[in-house]
Amino acid sequence: MAKAKTQYQCTECGAQFAKWQGQCSDCTSWNTLVEVMATASPAKSNRFTALAAQNSQLVTLSAIQAEDHPRFTSGISEFDRVLGGGLVPGMVVLLGGDPGIGKSTLLLQAMTQLAGRVKALYVSGEESAGQIALRAQRLGLNESELAVLTEIQLDTIIQHVDQHKPDVLVIDSIQTLYTAELSAAPGSVSQVRECASQLTRLAKSRGITTVLVGHVTKEGTLAGPRVLEHIVDTVLYFEGDSQSSFRLVRAFKNRFGAVNELGVFAMTDRGLKGVNNPSALFLSQQAEWVAGSCVMVTQEGARPLLVEIQALVDTSHSPAPRRLSVGLEQNRLAMLLAVLHRHAGLQFFDQDIFINAVGGVRISEPAADLAIVLAMVSSLKNKRLPRELAVFGEIGLSGELRPAPRGQERLREAAKLGFTHAIVPASNAPKTPIEGLTVIGVERIEKALDALRTTLDCF
Repeated sequence: MAKAKTQYQCTECGAQFAKWQGQCSDCTSWNTLVEVMATASPAKSNRFTALAAQNSQLVTLSAIQAEDHPRFTSGISEFDRVLGGGLVPGMVVLLGGDPGIGKSTLLLQAMTQLAGRVKALYVSGEESAGQIALRAQRLGLNESELAVLTEIQLDTIIQHVDQHKPDVLVIDSIQTLYTAELSAAPGSVSQVRECASQLTRLAKSRGITTVLVGHVTKEGTLAGPRVLEHIVDTVLYFEGDSQSSFRLVRAFKNRFGAVNELGVFAMTDRGLKGVNNPSALFLSQQAEWVAGSCVMVTQEGARPLLVEIQALVDTSHSPAPRRLSVGLEQNRLAMLLAVLHRHAGLQFFDQDIFINAVGGVRISEPAADLAIVLAMVSSLKNKRLPRELAVFGEIGLSGELRPAPRGQERLREAAKLGFTHAIVPASNAPKTPIEGLTVIGVERIEKALDALRTTLDCF
């Protein structure tokens, strides 16, 4: 019998150490080493090693025949959008999200639709077959011929894959699997890394599209070693408040499509439904337009979205005024306040400032700068901006407005939704007029404020 020994592994990068230490010397993370039991077994060959040895050969790049594998859709348009247009044979996807947000529901819906066109296998290590059948019945999917397997032993799962030969495989979830080659418990760093590696090699060698469901830590990152994100081809995150009926699926890594692509879903009694017009979710539905609200046009992957930015500026009663930003970058708020003071003569040093992106969306691009500034000025002066006004643009430290990418697509999306005016950087002003939309191109933040006073009769 192999002798068991104690090792310490980093939960971030999976590095192994003989002794505990406060900082991982590989990824420099603090307090991430955990004690695991590893079995010092002799090296032994497996099916993947033998297969790799047979197919391994040295070739030049010019001699490689590149093959463009056709995609096949999952039947859920928003899910296909995030994936870059659909699924690719041999593709490995890692889907993470908070518990109960809808990961299993989305995959069960997609797999039942795929089961009518390709061979699909749904492996669950968290639910019994009866629980899966009950959920399928609630969603109206109980008539599907989807193959279901409830198992957590990796070798047994691979045997069923060899017998069933599926085209699409779902593992729900990777943290529940274990392999007999390691003595560590399921969910440990070593088990998650080894199971994910073997499933990835299986997917690449057999051309099986594989989706791995991953747990999320309290910090909102995928649990397990960080190397797990480097193994797979695509990393998707499920976002959204559990108290809200809307869910967002965002791509953070995609070898077969664009990153930062966004899919919007609504949770109903029949499961997740794609939202055709997601801009309506992020715009206020209030009857009366109030001061401190400004609509910006952001770009999520290939999709332009209109999002309402709200600002509340109020007199502070403490020596240290509060600066709170929800859905937007906190550091850029401090920078924009300095720019407004230096180049527009507006002072906020004695004001509490609260910024919010409506709908729970997170905006990281700097093109939100102009909308944040105009919303703060509107709240400070208690003057409403025009409801039909849309803006975007990055603000530099010297007060200049820098262009945003895909400006023409943003403007066309605003015009399609009924907006009649837009303030944008001069470089983004269209050369040919857009029907129904008056575009005001400005070069500096002072010019943007002047345009609101003169052209649009604000402030």
